[in-house]
Amino acid sequence: MRRARGRLRSGIAAASRAGFASVKLDSVVIRGVNDDEILDLLEFGREAGAEVRFIEYMDVGGATQWSREKVVSRREILDRIAERHGGVRPVVEQSSAPAERFLLADGTVFGIIASTTAPFCSTCDRSRLTADGLWYRCLYASQGLDLRGPLRSGATSGELSDLLATTWTARTDRGAEERLALVGRSPLVDALRLRRDPHLEMHTRGG
Repeated sequence: MRRARGRLRSGIAAASRAGFASVKLDSVVIRGVNDDEILDLLEFGREAGAEVRFIEYMDVGGATQWSREKVVSRREILDRIAERHGGVRPVVEQSSAPAERFLLADGTVFGIIASTTAPFCSTCDRSRLTADGLWYRCLYASQGLDLRGPLRSGATSGELSDLLATTWTARTDRGAEERLALVGRSPLVDALRLRRDPHLEMHTRGG
């Protein structure tokens, strides 16, 4: 553990030396797995000069064994941090980032991405391009747009640009909001379907 922490610190320091304006540490918080490390991770980030971003456990894919009970919500994360550090103030800013950022009295800034309990589909401007050329406009999407085919067929830059613009403008994805409304919410994809199409699991899509 000590050796792994040393390598992590070295990696963060290397990123700072490389000229990155800020370094962020993302952590998916899962009840019963690492939710007891929220405060320790926040302290580690402060000491390492990195901004920690806590991510609610999302029900994408089918191999995650997701359940509502394992989700540690934004509200609970804030309550735990406030109990230790006192007041937590929101950082007021104009940003396209998915994380809400918060400030502690000692100057520590951290973020929370509440995709599960407080989805932000209406303002989302994120998408994912996989290594094999599929463009997903939503993490909950079951199908992506093939860009490799047009590219290999000789599509011009203008044609590809038009395809991207037209597809994005017509985008109606509201995956997280639709999932939030479900009563019997379970993992997005069952194991059998996942074995037939591994792309349905977020981490196998790459990009």
